[in-house]
Amino acid sequence: MNPLEAIPSNALSFNEKLKSRKVLDALFAEGKVLHNGPVRLLYLVQPYVDGFPVKIAVTAPKRAMKFAHDRNRMKRLMREAYRINKHQLIHYCHQKKIGLAILFISRCNTPLDYHVTEDKIILLLKLLIQDHEKSTK
Repeated sequence: MNPLEAIPSNALSFNEKLKSRKVLDALFAEGKVLHNGPVRLLYLVQPYVDGFPVKIAVTAPKRAMKFAHDRNRMKRLMREAYRINKHQLIHYCHQKKIGLAILFISRCNTPLDYHVTEDKIILLLKLLIQDHEKSTK
């Protein structure tokens, strides 16, 4: 085994982004919701795909943030926080042989500080694993 294969990639590749309109509609219709302050997470269990078990999308509604530069910054912060902290969730999905579709929704009026956003995302990812564990028992 090549020692470089054991090191997980920190990149957020095109294949990890949730683009399917059908999956997004199903996510809103059937997905489970987790809250942590100004960040909301919707998730839906999907069929397992070996290479990329987790697909994510990020949104910041115009109703909450009026300025496009604020919405873009908040989305960038949430994507970055997920990208850095995704490995535990991906490992869990490989272990359980499940796929997940995830949508992060910002509900704040102004962009949060990066460290606050990262703390919220980390806690939501841990809550997601705990919630899925509870629902499969």
